[in-house]
Amino acid sequence: MGQYTASQRKNVRILLVGDAGVGKTSLILSLVSEEYPEEVPPRAEEITIPANVTPEQVPTNIVDFSSVEQSDDALAAEINKAHVVCIVYAVDDDDSLDRITSHWLPLVRSTCNSADGEPDEARKPIVLVGNKIDLIEYSTIDSVLAIMEDYPEIESCVECSAKTLHNISEMFYYAQKAVLHPTSPLYIMEDQDLTPACKKSLVRIFKICDIDSDNLLNDYELNLFQRRCFNTPLQPQILDEVKSVIQKNVPDGIYNDAVTLKGFLFLHCLFIQRGRNETTWAVLRRFGYNDQLEMCQEYLRPPLKIPPGSSTELSHRGQQFLIAVFERYDRDGDGALSPEEHKMLFSTCPSAPWSYSTDIRKSCPTNDAGWVTLHGWLCRWTLMTLVDVVKTLEYLAYLGFNVHENDSQLVAIHVTRERRIDLAKRQSSRSVYKCHVIGPKGSGKTGLCRGFLIDEMSKLLGKEFKTNVVHCINSVQVYGQEKHLILRDIDVRHALDPLQPQEVNCDVACLVYDASNPRSFEYIARIYIKYYAESKIPVMIVGTKCDLDERRQDYLMQPSEFCEKYKLLPPHLFSLKTNKKELYTKLATMAAFPRFQAAWILFYKHRYLRQFGLMTEDPNVWLKAGLGVAAATVLGFIVLKAISATGTHGR
Repeated sequence: MGQYTASQRKNVRILLVGDAGVGKTSLILSLVSEEYPEEVPPRAEEITIPANVTPEQVPTNIVDFSSVEQSDDALAAEINKAHVVCIVYAVDDDDSLDRITSHWLPLVRSTCNSADGEPDEARKPIVLVGNKIDLIEYSTIDSVLAIMEDYPEIESCVECSAKTLHNISEMFYYAQKAVLHPTSPLYIMEDQDLTPACKKSLVRIFKICDIDSDNLLNDYELNLFQRRCFNTPLQPQILDEVKSVIQKNVPDGIYNDAVTLKGFLFLHCLFIQRGRNETTWAVLRRFGYNDQLEMCQEYLRPPLKIPPGSSTELSHRGQQFLIAVFERYDRDGDGALSPEEHKMLFSTCPSAPWSYSTDIRKSCPTNDAGWVTLHGWLCRWTLMTLVDVVKTLEYLAYLGFNVHENDSQLVAIHVTRERRIDLAKRQSSRSVYKCHVIGPKGSGKTGLCRGFLIDEMSKLLGKEFKTNVVHCINSVQVYGQEKHLILRDIDVRHALDPLQPQEVNCDVACLVYDASNPRSFEYIARIYIKYYAESKIPVMIVGTKCDLDERRQDYLMQPSEFCEKYKLLPPHLFSLKTNKKELYTKLATMAAFPRFQAAWILFYKHRYLRQFGLMTEDPNVWLKAGLGVAAATVLGFIVLKAISATGTHGR
């Protein structure tokens, strides 16, 4: 990827103003013709300089103003259209110099304020230009510097001569530079210091470049920084000179032959003081900042095309980057992030993308202390990537993915093929599946979801779940491959409550009822008939709390009869008390092979009848009788055996 320029303008518009006779028009004509014009018109026509002949490679429009030919309203319009205003005075005319503060600067300020209505907004950059330097043998710069202290919008000043062409090109370069590399967002002239926004941005950049997190930039880290920002290595001699300058001016700017944060900030302050704003801006823009020192939306959220029916997952590069970030901030090497380590990790972001105390502990695997493990860390990012990929893109940018990987964070995302293709091929190529766990309040579905995160589910018995965390994620093995399963907890308060499309659509549905409550099954029976009976989404009926007495359900059919009628797998009886977790593998397998539900049912029927001696030992008799297309597929039979191996019931 090329160097990112967060605020690359399409053009620069320069307006020249000043008293009559100071030489505004002569300056423009001398630049274009490279010779002094003997006859000067009242006003030069607007001139466009192509990008390939400007130092910054940006097309530049130069606009002249004449009080003889134009009105005050025309002047106000031109000031507002301009990106930078050059106020020209004659160095041999003290009155034109005095008019800078008595007339021109207040006029530009008031015009800009009345246009945007915000007096405190960033003001229009201004360059003061002293023309006719060939007529005097002294300089007016000292007088101009005093003006600059009172008007922070003045970016620079230059003395030149339209007649001898002295500093003509430099004058227009400074004007361009005032637009492309402005000083005011970076530096406070009266304080001789960086602005708070600039310091904050540079601190974040320092942290991202501090790979070993020791609060120092060593030679290796400085070289990487140099390459990433300027596409060139830092020569050892230059590096030593830089350190020497820092050491001389900031005693604690160097520590153990490495640059401290204070030294890093001083270096950029020095660049700006020496007129090298473009160096600091190149760094800021490489890290995604715009002219207002805010992260660019294009940098945070590059456009990602997701076809209907496709989903988003972390790519291998995305996972490797996140593993590296985790290990970098796991200071004690215990394989988990403490709250303090987690806070430090996201110190380069506006805030953490989730709550550590509530969300992280209840949505992904943690250690016994409730600290997120590396496995849980990847799970949580996998969850965010599926349900809010834009947020993943943003936080990868905040963490420095674009710089460390020298590529857009789009390469950290894998867009899966459309689900209709998965259905046609009868297997899914995805590695992340979404399961909606739907059931009435009190049915035990929240316990079912939370049990997915821990090894000893029995610890959750009798626990009251006060915090409502919508998603839980963990990994399961499907045919020896790691798949991530996301359980979304969806409440159904009343049997007739409508579900929204986003609550229905998923890779596999888990409809939960309380096997000990006679009125519980009716809820999910109605849900199935209304939303899933005609859909292609695999469905598993789960009866929870099977360690209690199983009650006959007050419904037209009992759960097993219902499943038989609608060609569903027999109800899976589940209990936290048993610590058996085969349900989650079943759900993931059903999601991975969405078109084999009929095959699963027939296989279980065959297994049940053979158990009681009611069926021939040849399973092909049943397969040929009722399986249809799936019977002819070897893969379908393999799926059956895989699910069968986990068992039907949880007790």
